[in-house]
Amino acid sequence: MFGIKMKRVSKAEWLQKALDLLEAEGVEAIRVERLARELGISKSGFYWHFKDREDLRAQMVGYWMHEFNEVLTANPTLREGTPRERLQRTMLMILENDLTRYELPMRAWAEADPGISRRVGQAYRKRLVFLREIFRDLGFEGDDLEVRARLFLCHGTWERVMFPKQSKRSLRKLIRTRVDLLSRK
Repeated sequence: MFGIKMKRVSKAEWLQKALDLLEAEGVEAIRVERLARELGISKSGFYWHFKDREDLRAQMVGYWMHEFNEVLTANPTLREGTPRERLQRTMLMILENDLTRYELPMRAWAEADPGISRRVGQAYRKRLVFLREIFRDLGFEGDDLEVRARLFLCHGTWERVMFPKQSKRSLRKLIRTRVDLLSRK
């Protein structure tokens, strides 16, 4: 065994591969043996990071919430500048980092699992709180505030799903137009 270097796989790599499988084939495709095979390691490496498959699934949701949600909602740089600039930077960050990549598989998983549904709902509530704050800073309140926050969230979240072939250049232009339209009184 001396001289043989073992491949190490981080917890983030396991979680990312699990999310990729969720996206490609659904939650039932997420199996320890399959993940290990696709990562090119033995399945014993899995147990360094997770107790079992259920622990993996729970941590997958936490990873998604952090890497694809809190990266926006808890990002101090997205709290700087004018509200319009914050909206624009938020949408550009979503676009440039493909932060909505797992929306459809996470929603499908949430439909089938009440525990996952609660956590996905929690992520969406955090998104709305974040967006309401920006629209409040633009001077909106009541129904005007709520409609704008929800429209912004729905469009930002589902644009990739609805229009997967649209170029980033075109999407950047639409982002500017969307921010202008939703921030106008």
